[in-house]
Amino acid sequence: MSKEFSEQRLDVKAFAEEGARLSGQTPLSAFERLMAETEGRAGERPLAWEARGEQRNPLHVHPQVWLHLSAGVTLSLTCQRCLSPVDVEVRFDRSFRFVADERMAEAEDDTSEEDLLALSPSFDLLGLVEDEMLMDQPLVPRHAECPEPLPAPVDDLADEEESSKPNPFAILGRLKK
Repeated sequence: MSKEFSEQRLDVKAFAEEGARLSGQTPLSAFERLMAETEGRAGERPLAWEARGEQRNPLHVHPQVWLHLSAGVTLSLTCQRCLSPVDVEVRFDRSFRFVADERMAEAEDDTSEEDLLALSPSFDLLGLVEDEMLMDQPLVPRHAECPEPLPAPVDDLADEEESSKPNPFAILGRLKK
């Protein structure tokens, strides 16, 4: 018997026990923090995601609960060179191991290589997708080649102004002769 799962209130343990899958395309406008990064541009672009549950060592007293999650979207960010919009593709593919509670996750975090999360009967899967997207976007988004020529740096303009003024010490040198 297959159980119906919801991405907003996911029972991760039951999801893993069934080896279930969920996938979808959610409009970018549904992710408030991602929309803040894009300054409201491209709100109807679809963010495609897929989740798969897995239970490892099912016959063990404490079987491991895993969630494999991948997602991708093209974000419209601000180029840090020319300050105009630049489309950047952001993707991730990660696996998370779930433990009984926050205390256990914190205790095992330093020694564990995998990402640990606490089990919850109503886990927000799309919240995790948004968190991972925010962490995977580039720190300094920019065009490979900006569409508009960049303005001259302020230092170059100051050097040009100073080179056109006469050097006061050159005048003193002429007086000495």
